[in-house]
Amino acid sequence: MAGAMAAGLGGNGRREAGKLYAYSRSMAASNCRQKPCILAIDDEEIFLGFLKVALECLGYRVFIASNPLEALMVYEERWREIDMVVLDFLLPPLTGDFVFDELQRFNPDVRVVLLTGCDEPVAAKMFQKGLRGYLKKPFSPTDLAQKVEDAIRTPSARPATSPPPAPTNGGRGQWRRDTA
Repeated sequence: MAGAMAAGLGGNGRREAGKLYAYSRSMAASNCRQKPCILAIDDEEIFLGFLKVALECLGYRVFIASNPLEALMVYEERWREIDMVVLDFLLPPLTGDFVFDELQRFNPDVRVVLLTGCDEPVAAKMFQKGLRGYLKKPFSPTDLAQKVEDAIRTPSARPATSPPPAPTNGGRGQWRRDTA
């Protein structure tokens, strides 16, 4: 009996263990809500670190990429688990609009919020193609939280599980280097 007391089962190990079993059954994976996942893309390492910390503090899971090629590889591998993307516009050697087009090749309904120090006209064309939000740098963590939440909650036009469109260049994305 002392062993049962030490294990936290109380005087009647069966009754307490039954409660524990019932509690653990109610926490099955199907009953737990997985936190949304965000891919943050910015070529400025310090700012990317700020994005990661700010988004994690809001309860999101965060993948980061500091260049467009890395970002596209991460998204290609994990697009089904990434709920949205925060994307810088200036990403040498490419631009955010090019990266946005490539993300849409994997998932035509990708949810993207553009982050930029440029004026709003850079976002105008992207809004016509499905951009979900725009933040001009510098912005507050509160503004970031609101734009991300709006983008995640906006109903999607297509199911997120639709397969990515077939590549138009023999299976290699335009952004990949030829390794043959």
